[in-house]
Amino acid sequence: MQTLEEQLDRVQNAIAAIEEGAQEYQIGTRKLTKGDLATLYNREGDLKAAIAAQNGGRTTFAQMGML
Repeated sequence: MQTLEEQLDRVQNAIAAIEEGAQEYQIGTRKLTKGDLATLYNREGDLKAAIAAQNGGRTTFAQMGML
């Protein structure tokens, strides 16, 4: 089982991939669509809240801006 921090990292990586244009791609007749951004943003918020609760309400998150 992954830690909450590991889950948050995976969710944030998925969000970044989608925001960079990797939402959907097709190879031949096969099509792959990645997760829904709204769902991922909700999950990100839930994980951040769970991590904060786990740490007694004290946590800091840094978010990297995209250029």
